[in-house]
Amino acid sequence: MPWLRFCAWLRKGCGRGLVRGNAMISSAHARTVANLAAASCLALLLGACGGGMSLPSFSSSQPAPEAEPGTAPEMPASIRADEIVGRWGLASFQNPADRARTEAAARAQCKNPYVIGAGSSGGVIMHLADQATPQELRLKGSPSGKNYIGPSGPTPGEQDREIVSFDGRVMITRFVDKDAATRYGNMVYVRCGPKA
Repeated sequence: MPWLRFCAWLRKGCGRGLVRGNAMISSAHARTVANLAAASCLALLLGACGGGMSLPSFSSSQPAPEAEPGTAPEMPASIRADEIVGRWGLASFQNPADRARTEAAARAQCKNPYVIGAGSSGGVIMHLADQATPQELRLKGSPSGKNYIGPSGPTPGEQDREIVSFDGRVMITRFVDKDAATRYGNMVYVRCGPKA
């Protein structure tokens, strides 16, 4: 226990022998220095004890887990993934007055259909905006009752598209991202009949 002997030596007034003649430290200051050194030794000794004794502190060693702001558990959509899997004619419009004409144009695209595939984990295989390769996306619900198609994450996410309307035969979607929504417009999917 060399630490205890050292602390006792400091406490007994080790500085007395150093304060002779023309020293810069008076005897009273030596006692203060010795007291500070003893307190430091005590702090070191208690710190070296490790986990044997738990003292209260103002900071905790493990911070409490924080919830991510703005993320709620993923809600199921009112539209099932298997309802939109299939072959679709695809066209888009910007002006709502062009909807009927765009549905006819989408129907004509059934000779070269856009295929929405079934994903391996219950989603659908579709393209994200500006992505050449399709990937598995999820159908997600929201507290407002709207449905979205997009990658896992917050609803609505920037890469999601809102399902504006769906009747089983015609589905209209619009991207949440304003830039993508401006470029792609309202996407009209018309279900293609069985192959002839």
